[in-house]
Amino acid sequence: MDWSGRVAIVTGGASGIGAATAREFAIEGTAVAIFDINQVGGQRMVETLRATGCQALFVHIDVSDAEACRSAVSAVIAQMGRVDFLVNNAASFIAKGLDVTTADWERSLGVNVRGYANMVQACYEPMRQIGGGAIVNVSSVSAHVAQPNRWTYNACKGAIITLTKCQALDLAPYGIRVNAVSPGWIWTPEVEKAAGGDRARWEPIWGRYHMLRRLGEPREVARAILFLCSDEASFITAAELAVDGGYLGMGSEGLGETSAFAGSR
Repeated sequence: MDWSGRVAIVTGGASGIGAATAREFAIEGTAVAIFDINQVGGQRMVETLRATGCQALFVHIDVSDAEACRSAVSAVIAQMGRVDFLVNNAASFIAKGLDVTTADWERSLGVNVRGYANMVQACYEPMRQIGGGAIVNVSSVSAHVAQPNRWTYNACKGAIITLTKCQALDLAPYGIRVNAVSPGWIWTPEVEKAAGGDRARWEPIWGRYHMLRRLGEPREVARAILFLCSDEASFITAAELAVDGGYLGMGSEGLGETSAFAGSR
């Protein structure tokens, strides 16, 4: 696939999976617009991309604001001419359960669900005008499981899966495919913060949640996203691709190390 001459918008592109995705698009020759509320990190990422020869643009934005999304996409078109790919990756990491507040819900839903819808509404017409495009929504394994004190985050990630299917149905007549990726535990800034920066200590512990016995790298999710954007995925839409090292495939026995059959392998 020839990626040159195409334009990708990556929300939450200042760090983690979003930054890795922006880098992979740049490597392939795609122009990249990073949308992020993190102004310092976003500008730094754009400078990094430009140093490689990539045409890059940073837009400081809160994706929960629908009008801001429309204005930002218009700015991308004015400077870059088109929009071919949208990666909805921006996230609010509020994790609350019984203690959740109305403000927590408003922020979580505003960014993680309404923000994804805002960006698709802003991008679909420019994509339709060029004959199609591809959208990837970043969900999570948390969409499928119960985890303690995570009503907000898990409910939003579950909503993204259903939103993806509905968007795919409505945008299919315009040649626009919409898919989702659901990462497992990935070594992102949020996970690093939870680990206190001590990967050597925590990776063996958290790695046990995955068949592959390790955490994933942001680039591994980014490559899956690019696959779903590529012509190789031309007959894939409304799908969810788990990039989770086998997390969702395991049962209550986990890796089986403490089961009665542990010694039979």
